[in-house]
Amino acid sequence: MTHRLKLPWLLVVLGLLILGPDLARADAPSVIRIAYPGVGVGNRPVVGGNSTNTMHLKGLLEEEFKKDGIRIEWSFLRGAGPAVNELYANGLVDFSLLGDLPSIIGHAGGLKTRVLAATGFRGNSYIFVPSGSSVQSVAELRGKKVAIFKGTNMQLSAAKILEKFGLKESDIRAINMDTATARLAMATGDVDAAFGWTEYLSLRDQGVARLLYSTSAADAAFYRHASFVGTEDFINKYPEHTKRIVKTLVLAAKWQSDQDQNPAPVFQLWTRSGVTFANFKEDQGQNSLKVLSSPLIDEYFTSQYNTNISEAKRFGLIRKTFQFEDWAEPRFLNEVIQELGLQNYWTPYGKDGKPKLVPKT
Repeated sequence: MTHRLKLPWLLVVLGLLILGPDLARADAPSVIRIAYPGVGVGNRPVVGGNSTNTMHLKGLLEEEFKKDGIRIEWSFLRGAGPAVNELYANGLVDFSLLGDLPSIIGHAGGLKTRVLAATGFRGNSYIFVPSGSSVQSVAELRGKKVAIFKGTNMQLSAAKILEKFGLKESDIRAINMDTATARLAMATGDVDAAFGWTEYLSLRDQGVARLLYSTSAADAAFYRHASFVGTEDFINKYPEHTKRIVKTLVLAAKWQSDQDQNPAPVFQLWTRSGVTFANFKEDQGQNSLKVLSSPLIDEYFTSQYNTNISEAKRFGLIRKTFQFEDWAEPRFLNEVIQELGLQNYWTPYGKDGKPKLVPKT
C-alpha cells in the first residue's frame, strides 16, 4: 500500500516543480514594451536629451528586471508621437515618453493612458532657414514653405510662435515632415524654413542652415514638454512593476541631476544618438540640468499641461478639453521619492515658473 502511494505523490511534486515558476510569474508580465517618439541621427535606435533616454542608454530597466526574467522591449519610432499613439490604440505598447501635444491628443481621443512622471520638459524650439535665405524674421515666413512635424509637441509650439509674430499656420505653406526628411529638405532647398529640435543645430554647424529663432527664458510659454506615460491596463494589472519602472526613471533623473555642476558625462552619454556634445551643451544653455531633469509633477508642470490642453483646443488640434489632474497618476512617483529619501532633492516650481518655497519640517 505504501509503495502504491509513492508514485502519485512523486508525480504531484514533479508537477509542482515544473509548474511552480509559471505560477509564480502569473502576476508578472513576460515583457515590458516601451516606445520612444523619435530616432537618433541616421535612424539609429538611440536618442538623447532626457531621463528616459538615460534610462535606456544605461540599461537600467534591463538590470532592474533581469532577476525576474522579464524582457524589456524598446521601440524607437521615426513617426514620433503620432506613431506612439497608434501603438497605444492597438495595445502594442505599455509605456513611453510622449510629448505634451501627442499625449493630449491621444487622451482626448479616448486612449486609456496615465501620466506617471515628468521627463524631458522645458524643451527648446528652433526655426532654421537655408544658409542663403534672405528671411530675417519669423514674420517673413508668410507664404513660405515651412516644415513642421505635425502631431508632435513641436506643432503646438510652432502655432504659438507663429502667433507671436502675427501669423497663423494657414499664413504659411506648412508641410508635414519628420525630422530626417525635413533636414534633407533643408539641405536641398526644398523648404524655406523648418521648425526643429537639437538635431538641426548640426546643419547650422555644417553651413547648410541658419538659425532664425530659438526659444529662451522670455518665451517660456513656447517650451515643449514631455512626460512618462503608461497604459491603465498595465498599471492596474501590474502596480508593483509599474512602481519599479517609475523608480528606475527617478534614479536615471537623479544621476543626471547629480552631474549638474559638470554635465559632461550626461552629454557624452547622449552623443550615442548622433547629436554632438557641443549641440547638447548649447541646447541646455544657462539652464540647470537638475531643474531640467526633475521628474516632479509639480504646480508648474500641471499648469503647463492644463494650458496646453486649452491651447490645443483653441488651435483646433483637439475637440474637447479635460483637466490634467484627472489624467495624472502621481502616486507611484510620490511613493518612490519618499522611499528613496528624495523629498527635498528637486525643488518644486509654482504656476509662475518660479521655485516654490517648501516649509521646513
